[in-house]
Amino acid sequence: MVLPPLFIISMETGNAVRRTWKRRWGQRYSYLLFLLPAFVVVIFLTVYPLTRVFYLSFYRYNPIRNIDRFVGFGNYTRLFSDRFFLIGLKNTFLFSVGATMTEVILGLGLALLFNVKFRGRKLLLPLVIFPMMFSTMVICAIWRSMYHYEYGIFNYALRSLGLDPVKWLIDRNLALWSVVLVDIWQWTPMAFLILLAGLQSIPVELYEAARVDGATGVRLFRHITLPLLRNHIFLALLLRSIDTFKIFDKVYALTGGGPGTATETISFYIYREGFRYFNVGRASAAAVVMFFAVGLVSVLYIRQVWRRER
Repeated sequence: MVLPPLFIISMETGNAVRRTWKRRWGQRYSYLLFLLPAFVVVIFLTVYPLTRVFYLSFYRYNPIRNIDRFVGFGNYTRLFSDRFFLIGLKNTFLFSVGATMTEVILGLGLALLFNVKFRGRKLLLPLVIFPMMFSTMVICAIWRSMYHYEYGIFNYALRSLGLDPVKWLIDRNLALWSVVLVDIWQWTPMAFLILLAGLQSIPVELYEAARVDGATGVRLFRHITLPLLRNHIFLALLLRSIDTFKIFDKVYALTGGGPGTATETISFYIYREGFRYFNVGRASAAAVVMFFAVGLVSVLYIRQVWRRER
């Protein structure tokens, strides 16, 4: 059977269109195949756990006692009437604000110092960022020995000066700030590196032109350095706020939440309720509250950055 010439031409045209469409689709969307494994990992390690925690927050769930009962918002109402959760919320806020602000301020000071060339700069720079290279558990073991009431180096120095020793991790008024000091020592280098990168991205010509107009060091910092470094400061604040708000490891290793509830944070409250008392529903509700609190802080920081860029 002989096909008409017009039919053959239409078939060839259709095949050419299909080949062109497949080639364009492959060029545009083939990257999705490479993203698929990462997408699956994110689903199973992030989306599913978050959904499960949100689901369990509406149940009174205790796997040891075989309790699984829907309570609606009962876990949330009990949560905000729980004295230990409110103490953990207060301690978390104090820890986050104290550590974050101090780390960014110290990091800014170090960045301004190391942005200037001086003898020994290349030797001192690795020493400044050295603390963040250690494991947190190793750092806590070192600082716990330094805080020791009888044999710690801090109290040894105080006794050498004729002063009374201090109960760094035992005194309720000092324990939380002693943990904050450890976090400052470990993570100030992170804020320092972010701000140093921001300083080195500022064109030198701006400073030279300002000096020609008679600007001094304070004016240079106020009108050039600080405005151009604002986004980097917000980034450092955001990253450190998120990290300090979910603090757990240092509290667990140094004080165990004590003395009493002096250093108990939201993360430690979740651990205690979920893995010691197996009140999984209440622990899940606390985790949801913590998730939305961190999300709110992140949104506020990001909105500030977007407003500056417009």
